Amino acid sequence: MNDITQAADQAGAEGTAPATVPVYFPTGHSARMVNVRRLIEQVAPFNTSVLVTGESGTGKEWVARYVHLLSPRADKPFVPVNCGAIPADLLESELFGHEKGAFTGAISARVGRFEAAEGGTLFLDEIGDMSLPMQVKLLRVLQERIYERVGNNRPRECDVRIIAATHRNLEAAIGSDGFREDLYYRLNVFPIELPPLRERLEDLPDLIANIIERCRNAGLSPVQITPGAIRILKHYSWPGNIRELSNLLERLCVLYPGTAVDIPQLPTRYTAAAPLRESDRQEVAAARAAGPRPQDIELPDAGLPLKEYLEQIEVALIRRALHEANGVIAHAAQKLQVRRTTLAEKMK
Repeated sequence: MNDITQAADQAGAEGTAPATVPVYFPTGHSARMVNVRRLIEQVAPFNTSVLVTGESGTGKEWVARYVHLLSPRADKPFVPVNCGAIPADLLESELFGHEKGAFTGAISARVGRFEAAEGGTLFLDEIGDMSLPMQVKLLRVLQERIYERVGNNRPRECDVRIIAATHRNLEAAIGSDGFREDLYYRLNVFPIELPPLRERLEDLPDLIANIIERCRNAGLSPVQITPGAIRILKHYSWPGNIRELSNLLERLCVLYPGTAVDIPQLPTRYTAAAPLRESDRQEVAAARAAGPRPQDIELPDAGLPLKEYLEQIEVALIRRALHEANGVIAHAAQKLQVRRTTLAEKMK
């Protein structure tokens, strides 16, 4: 269950759990998403720096991957770095690499992300969280196309396309001396702004179909979300945006594999946000009172490995608890009504 441990680490650093089902195509037929795809297709063939902005969970990395996929660099590496999840004193080594003995604990030389992305694309996520001293070093690389490993003064040339992303207002950060103006203009050559999910709810059916297909490709048994359930989901504000939607759909695929998910199967937080019709309200109330129903889960003719199935449910619930507890194991254990030591053991 190392993936759960990694989710907890990242949740603590980012304040939210990572989506485990990747979706690289910016889906949707809304006018704003059609415009986003048009911008991607316009800038992809060039080496122009791109700055993707939008709230957390709106799919900024998806956009970066799609730009890379459509670019002449598509057969070269795409290397993502979350600048906000790496301690400031380690970010230089992470980006530029280091030599053996460069600092305490450097027992061997290490390739940095710039070197790993050579010829391809380096995606700098949460660039707004980068420290000012590190911004100076990044600016020099963008200007001169050279860098040095930590512990080595020999300049190394780099051929890397930079795509940066942030949920912060960098122009406001410039005014408060939190971000360098010269670096901002270097990165913001071609801006792409992603709308939050609540402002493009007409895209919800397309997104649901896309994400469920990715769940299928990831080995999960897909569910079918009924029109009634989609109607309810359109009333929700989606503070976690597409990342929250991905987490919900993965959870439903684990809990109700191969079945149709209707209003009663949706978690309370989603049904509570919508004005339910009286028939819906009665059905939800009856389902809540009855608890989980065996008929909600389809048993294949060939049977299923019960132990493996139960482990999948346990993993999904632990991920959800860690997400809601912002990665704090003690708080997640309280939600799951188990001892902290028990949860920590299950995460190993």
